[in-house]
Amino acid sequence: MSTLTKVLIVLLTLASIFLCGIVVTYVANAVDYKEKYESQNSRYQSAIQRADNAESNFNRLKEETDQANLGLNNRLAALEQRISSLNADLKKAQTERDLARRLKDGRDEEVAAFAKTVEVNNQLRATAETELKQTQANLIQEKAEHEQTTDALMTKMAIIEDQGAKLKQLLEEKTELQNRLNQTLQQYGKITAPAEPVTAMKKPPRVAPPVKDIDLQGVITDVDLQERLAEVSIGTADGVKEGMRFHTTRGDQFICDIVILDVLPEKATGWLELLEDGVQNQPKVNDKISTNL
Repeated sequence: MSTLTKVLIVLLTLASIFLCGIVVTYVANAVDYKEKYESQNSRYQSAIQRADNAESNFNRLKEETDQANLGLNNRLAALEQRISSLNADLKKAQTERDLARRLKDGRDEEVAAFAKTVEVNNQLRATAETELKQTQANLIQEKAEHEQTTDALMTKMAIIEDQGAKLKQLLEEKTELQNRLNQTLQQYGKITAPAEPVTAMKKPPRVAPPVKDIDLQGVITDVDLQERLAEVSIGTADGVKEGMRFHTTRGDQFICDIVILDVLPEKATGWLELLEDGVQNQPKVNDKISTNL
């Protein structure tokens, strides 16, 4: 064999060994790739399953959330309606409380004045009784003295008559105070009174005679057209007295007259007169009043 042939044989042997190594390596790697592919495929399928489960859970939770939101919205609307109703009830209760407070203040003043009158009445009656007893004692003691006893008796009888007249006057004042209290209660609807139509008279406006001695001015603070009553912003502290006549105006328009029935220190109540037809001719809050036009 030639040297070239030997060299070729050696090279062929080496190439065969190299190819065998490559084949062995490929087979080993192919097995590893297949295992890796199966493992990755298994993981992929598991991930898809988990994604489907997650999407299903998500849809279920979304549906439950939507239903919960709908229920919460319904409850919120009901609560808002309830809050509005409670606010309306609160406003009504506050209005009733303010009205009751004003009524109580007026009654307290009337009761205080009545109690003071009763106290004075009791004092005068006690004084009259004391003087009467003293007069009777003096009459018995001085019975023996003719002229002097007669003069003293006439004097004492005159005192008794004077005290009786004062007592009668106090009783009349008590009756008048009771009538005023009934009128005040009638103003707030506590005493039933026959309703009179507000526009019962249909005549041209007439101007009542002015009060020339004083010029009192104020405004209407409350009006009860059904009872034909009005409350004004001035009272005894301003010089208002029972029986005074005030003229009600709105701008240059004459509205009606108010005849005072009951007077308190800071306000007064009166009877509406000379009312006319039409809403624009009815007295309202903040209309001006004055004793002189």
